Amino acid sequence: MAPSIQLTSAGAAEDSDSGDLEDVRLLDSYDKHDVHDETRRIQVRISGMTCAACSNSVEAALKSVDGVIEASVALLQNKADVVFNRNLVKEEDIKNAIEDAGFEAEILHEPVSTGTKPVGVSTVVGQFTIGGMTCAACVNSVEGILKNITGVKKAVVALATSLGEVEFDPNVISKEDIVCAIEDAGFEATFVQSTGQDEIVLGVVGVCSLVDARVLESMLSAMKGVRQFRFDPLLSELNVVFDPQVLNSRSVVDGIRVISNGKFKLHVRSPYARMASKDVSESSTMFRLFISSLLLSIPLFFMGVICPHIPFIYSLLLWRCGPFLMDDWLKWALVSVIQFVIGKRFYIAAIRALRNGSTNMDVLVALGTTASYVYSVCALLYGALTGFWSTTYFETSAMLITFVLLGKYLECLAKGKTSDAIKKLVELTPPTALLVVKDKDGRSIEEREIDSLLIQPSDTLKVLPGTKIPADGIVTWGSSYVNESMVTGESLPVLKEINASVIGGTINFHGVLHIHATKVGSDTVLSQIINLVETAQMSKAPIQKFADYVASIFVPTIVALSILTLLCWYTAGALGAYPDEWLPENGNHFVFALMFSISVVVIACPCALGLATPTAVMVATGVGANNGVLIKGGDSLERAQMVKYVIFDKTGTLTQGKANVSVAKVFAGMDRGEFLKLVASAEASSEHPLAKAILQYARHFHFFDESSLTNGSQNDANELKPGWLYDASDFSAIPGKGVQCIIDGQRVLVGNRKLLVESGINISTEVESFVVELEESAKTGILVACDGILIGVLGVADSLKREASVVIEGLKKMGITPVMVTGDNWRTARAVAKEVGIQDVRAEVMPAGKADVVRSFQKDGSIVAMVGDGINDSPALAAADVGMAIGAGTDIAIEAANYVLMRDNLEDVITAIDLSKKTFSRIRLNYVFAMAYNIIAVPVAAGVLFPSLGIKLPPWVAGACMALSSVSVVCSSLLLRRYRKPRLTTILEIVVN
Repeated sequence: MAPSIQLTSAGAAEDSDSGDLEDVRLLDSYDKHDVHDETRRIQVRISGMTCAACSNSVEAALKSVDGVIEASVALLQNKADVVFNRNLVKEEDIKNAIEDAGFEAEILHEPVSTGTKPVGVSTVVGQFTIGGMTCAACVNSVEGILKNITGVKKAVVALATSLGEVEFDPNVISKEDIVCAIEDAGFEATFVQSTGQDEIVLGVVGVCSLVDARVLESMLSAMKGVRQFRFDPLLSELNVVFDPQVLNSRSVVDGIRVISNGKFKLHVRSPYARMASKDVSESSTMFRLFISSLLLSIPLFFMGVICPHIPFIYSLLLWRCGPFLMDDWLKWALVSVIQFVIGKRFYIAAIRALRNGSTNMDVLVALGTTASYVYSVCALLYGALTGFWSTTYFETSAMLITFVLLGKYLECLAKGKTSDAIKKLVELTPPTALLVVKDKDGRSIEEREIDSLLIQPSDTLKVLPGTKIPADGIVTWGSSYVNESMVTGESLPVLKEINASVIGGTINFHGVLHIHATKVGSDTVLSQIINLVETAQMSKAPIQKFADYVASIFVPTIVALSILTLLCWYTAGALGAYPDEWLPENGNHFVFALMFSISVVVIACPCALGLATPTAVMVATGVGANNGVLIKGGDSLERAQMVKYVIFDKTGTLTQGKANVSVAKVFAGMDRGEFLKLVASAEASSEHPLAKAILQYARHFHFFDESSLTNGSQNDANELKPGWLYDASDFSAIPGKGVQCIIDGQRVLVGNRKLLVESGINISTEVESFVVELEESAKTGILVACDGILIGVLGVADSLKREASVVIEGLKKMGITPVMVTGDNWRTARAVAKEVGIQDVRAEVMPAGKADVVRSFQKDGSIVAMVGDGINDSPALAAADVGMAIGAGTDIAIEAANYVLMRDNLEDVITAIDLSKKTFSRIRLNYVFAMAYNIIAVPVAAGVLFPSLGIKLPPWVAGACMALSSVSVVCSSLLLRRYRKPRLTTILEIVVN
């Protein structure tokens, strides 16, 4: 899942600043400040970590190695990021240090945290859903199993999304073998998708019998290019592997449809739809287990509470059958089913955790319920042998499991809501598309409906009014307005005409459009946005390290407290420290102490701590995507709340990024039309945005000024336009200065002061005054010289974005200092800064110098955000603590940034910072809920209030509280879905009448 995303075609030229120092190639001046020849950064996959204590020990082991400069260990991702001096330490030394600490290590030569990376030709990356994982111990168990399989190169498992990504060699092992390996370990697994372009999963309609299945298989066997296939009759699902040189996914579907004469209808199974059905299945399973446990617990409740008041039934329950009463037999049987059949999942998960040397909530549940069950069985057997019958607590075990399953079911529902943003984004793509079939001459001969997942590049698609555009492409026919708000967040419809680009998932309003598909499948903007959001949701915020540390010592601490509670109450009872009236009927001091001990075990909840951060991050990234703000990870989200400085690029960020010539003044005795024609001829070979602005202005002048045209008619003007420029020779562009060429034997220079001064051309006081006046009014002065004489000046302006000044004022109100950095000259920079209200200005800065400006603000530990759009901004975006790329900028800038502002609107800078603040306020509140619950609940369960207030929590009540605690934290995170973008009128305290 690559997080890179290209929101628009990088029109390249406009992305550079329009100042006279901006025309510098990025590669010529890129400052690799943080990269040294002797240092290297690698990532290491670590198996066996189960808690923050493990990650801390690994981190300490790495930092103790001589030559390791920096080491950071991420528990959820099960990896370490290590920076080391290659002259002092080798990769093998790092691996050995981790293994000496008791863990398994594997050097990753490609980062895997940001999604699927390009892999070798012989390997593919498959994605699997994994059910049944409850903690980091489960994650480590699955990863360990996968890595030990022959043919598997890498394996990454994410608990938050129940997803696993496995890089494997399909020639050695199949995805079915991987699924079986996961299932053999006690988990549920389903294949979702892979990076292989030669594989497709299809749903089949029309296979009604074994004969139909064999007919379908025979068709596939006879089809050229089909390598292998497998049909699952239970799911009516067909998996086909084909040779991409012979077939594509659509030809597979069309081939079967044609051969079967329409009997078999096939449609592509969307991987996201399959994942959604898996989530529904997991919720359904949990609900079924809860209902089963509840139905078996109800008779226990009746036998204990209702039946004693019904003489006939009660007499049957008191009937002795063998060594025990019928009441005891029934309770034992019912609870045994609940304990070992319905509650089997808790034992499996607890054993997995203990096998990996960790402890989790399942261990607590298994301990508490087993203690209650075993004591009750022992009490029955003891009574049968001695005749002394003690009270049994079968109901406690049953009610505990029932309430925990209820909590798990509610948690599944709540966690499903946190990924609603992904589901909404997936639903934007229409299920079908109208394909325009053309003959060899390019004439339309047919229109037919196809599955949108079968669209191929270069297809011509027809988009009717009111329907969604099925893929990214270029309009080839028609005109209409398109609503792009669902992707870009921009509410106003955008006019789309011939050659305009369109985004898949957006809605066509009025006219019919024909589009030429350019990007399909995972290459579309929408798919890349989905991948970016998924990657962010799987990331880990630094604040979670605290929770991981607490969780790592939580269960052992609770077990120790439980044992201490048992010993204290039992010892106090044996010493007569409390009256025997406190004891339960037919009970003793041990039973009395045991109930407190069990309550302590089952009321404690480490899940709430573990869910506090990831659920909030998941909701926030989804909310951000819905508001046109893409966040690349939890660490970016956390840093943005602490931003002290926001550094803005000028051109294309604070300004529109479109230069326009606003004034042309001739200082020699030359006709203005001839002057513009000369300048345009010199700039015609340049790719600089200023050159394009000058050409456009000159063309506009000659087109509308009839006196400058020989024939005096606009029709003739259209014919004259291609040839109205002079021929230029010996053209050369001088970076950061301008251009020079020879026209009719005369040397023409077009550029800034520096170019003319270095060429020995005198700049008169009159010209200098005019240029200064331009610069002080936020315009760039372009000087023109011919044969050593300055003949004129052009004034070029780039208008500010309408929201720029309001956003700057809003940031100031939020206590954030705005800064502007540009390659333009100082006068123009100061004029623009004054207009928007920025006090701190850095001008005449080369692209690599922008990164140095960022670092200068970071020296005192301040968190710095950089907002930019061009290739020349990418070093600064990468150097900043929080890089924010304007969505209309280049894909290189977007790749380097932590945030992508898709709307190309500066208001989203405030939205990004405000969302970060709101999210981490919610995370802190979640921690308060989780910590307060455990701090208050555990002492109450231990019986601290019982001597004075008589308050005692039965184990089943403690179980209910534990089950609902994690649900309350998830629901707290879900409140972030109500987030609304801040209104600038509120920030600026403007009263709107």
